[in-house]
Amino acid sequence: MSTVKNLNIEVPYEMVRKIADGGMGLVYEARQKGAGNFNKSVAIKLIREEYSAIAEFQKNFIGEARLVADLIHTNIVQTYHLGKSDNQYFMVMEYVDGVSLEQFLEKHRELNKPIPAELAVFIISRVARGLAYAHQKCDTQGRLLGIVHRDIGPKNIMLAWEGDVKLTDFGIAKALDLMYNEEGKVIAGKDEYLSPEQASYAVTDGRADLFALGIVLTELLLSRNIFRAPDRLDSRRNILTMEIPKFGELRAEIDDKLAAIIERLLKRDRDHRYQSAYEVLNELEIYLYSDGYGPTNEKLGVYLREFMGYAPPGSRSPIPESPSSGIV
Repeated sequence: MSTVKNLNIEVPYEMVRKIADGGMGLVYEARQKGAGNFNKSVAIKLIREEYSAIAEFQKNFIGEARLVADLIHTNIVQTYHLGKSDNQYFMVMEYVDGVSLEQFLEKHRELNKPIPAELAVFIISRVARGLAYAHQKCDTQGRLLGIVHRDIGPKNIMLAWEGDVKLTDFGIAKALDLMYNEEGKVIAGKDEYLSPEQASYAVTDGRADLFALGIVLTELLLSRNIFRAPDRLDSRRNILTMEIPKFGELRAEIDDKLAAIIERLLKRDRDHRYQSAYEVLNELEIYLYSDGYGPTNEKLGVYLREFMGYAPPGSRSPIPESPSSGIV
C-alpha cells in the first residue's frame, strides 16, 4: 500500500492593486506564483493593520474562512486558502474580473437609466441559486450547517465581465457551531437591507436572506432602496412598519407576476414569505423562461461590458494609495 506524503509548500503572492477598501478590511488583486512561470490571478482579503492584533477580529476572520472553505458553487466566490504573514491573517479567494452590483447600480443612477427588468430578475435569480446551495450545505458528518449570510446587498454581489453573478463576503454569516454576533443583542447587517427578524433582534434562519434579496431586486428595478432613510433607525423602522408599495404602479415593466414574486419576498411574517431560496429560484426562472428564450450569462455580459465601458486588464488604474508590488 502506498503512503501519502505531506508537502511543505510555500506559495508566494505578488500584490498588484487594491480593489476594495472597507471599514475593517482590504481586498487586493494579486498574482499567485508557481513553478514553470505559472501565474494565477487571485483576490487577497486581509484585516486592516489597526484591527489585526485584536483577538475578536482575528477570530471572526478565521471563522469566515472556515465557513466558506467548502462552499464551491459557480454563484459564490470561492475561498482557496487562509494564511498568515507578519502576524496578519489573509484570505486567498477567487478573483472576479468585473464590477460589484453596487457599481453597476451607481452607473445607472448617474446616467438616470433604468436597469433592464429582465436582467435585474436574472441577476437576483443567480444570487438565489447561490443561496439555495449555501442554505442546504452540510458538514462532513452530514449535519445541516444552517448558513445564513445576513449581509445580502449590492456591495456583496459581483458581476464578472462574462456575465457570471457571484455572492461574496460571508463575514457576518452564521452557521452551525459558528456565529459571529449573538442574536438578540447585536444586529448583524446593513440597516437598509435587514430582514424584519434582524431589525427586531430576533433569531434568523435562511428566510432572512430572502427578504434582503427582495430589497435588492426592487432596488435594481426602481434604482432606489425603498427602505433607506437618512437615519439608520428610520431605515430599520421602515423595514418593520412602512407600507409596501404596489410595485406595478412604480414601473410599467413590473407586471403582475413579477409584482407577486416581490410582494412574497417582502412578507414581514417569514411564515408567509418564500420558505427556501430554491423556491425563489424556481419562481424566478419560471417567470424568465416560461415563454421561451430569456436572459443568459452571455447576454448580461454583453450588456455589462458595453454599459460599464470594459477596460482590458493592462489599462486599469489601481485604487489610490495602493502599495507597491510585494510578496505576501
